[in-house]
Amino acid sequence: MITRRIIAAGIALAGTAGLLVTGALAQTGAGTAGKGHLTIAVFNGWDEGIAASELWKAVLEEEGYTVDLAYADPAAAYTGIAQGDYDLTLDTWLPLTHADYMDTYGDDLVDLGAWNDEAKLTIAVNEDAPIDSLTELAANADLFGNRLVGIEAGSGLVTVTQDDVIPGYGLEGMDFVTASTPAMLTELQAATDAGRDVAVTLWRPHWAYNAFPIKDLEDPDGLLGDAEGIHTVTSTAFGEEQPEVSRWLEDFRMDNELLYSLEDAMFGAYDGDDYGPVVAEWIADNRDWVDGLTR
Repeated sequence: MITRRIIAAGIALAGTAGLLVTGALAQTGAGTAGKGHLTIAVFNGWDEGIAASELWKAVLEEEGYTVDLAYADPAAAYTGIAQGDYDLTLDTWLPLTHADYMDTYGDDLVDLGAWNDEAKLTIAVNEDAPIDSLTELAANADLFGNRLVGIEAGSGLVTVTQDDVIPGYGLEGMDFVTASTPAMLTELQAATDAGRDVAVTLWRPHWAYNAFPIKDLEDPDGLLGDAEGIHTVTSTAFGEEQPEVSRWLEDFRMDNELLYSLEDAMFGAYDGDDYGPVVAEWIADNRDWVDGLTR
């Protein structure tokens, strides 16, 4: 179920849209100063990136670093990393979703590689919807209120949906609604509660697959792309300034099963937005694996 946190987040995001574009809303970590200060750019609404960033914030603060999380849309995040305002982001999807940003800023970015290789863009519908493929969606658009609910405008998922999926599957007659990830999840919750058909843009890994009775529509033409990797991307100066952390992040790997358990703890079972205690409890339950991140 979507918690009150999601609904509140949608309201908060709407009220701070201008700030998000400039990459504001930094959250200051409480680590012990001495080994350095890091700023991790976190994409608004991308829960796998939020989860990984909160995890590394906690891990690095245990190691004596001070860590800030700066929430921003992807364009502001990549601009900030390229300019040295942020140190890194843990949520770059390649080779498709964020390829344009890498092409634009690649000379000023360093790709440390993928920490998860099971990522996938999707169009999801309620599990009991009478269709199973994107090839059937146009002919049954009225069942879904002629609406496809997206996430943040400018995100890679929205771009691929607009440029490839909609024209490729003849969905131009549907209203493609873009606002925010929390708004999409609120719509998904409302449709689930009302027992009505709904179509949304989504991605794996995402905790919504555990929270809602939904299924992916088949993509026989492959317009959403193949499975991607979630990469850590840093500024060009980061490796020299923080060689220890750079090495840890380069070695970082986390599969979907483990990531889902962290996301569920943060976004499913917990009704709030102070993730520190939740992440600390998850770390305690997964201590051996977490300790291996900094060996």
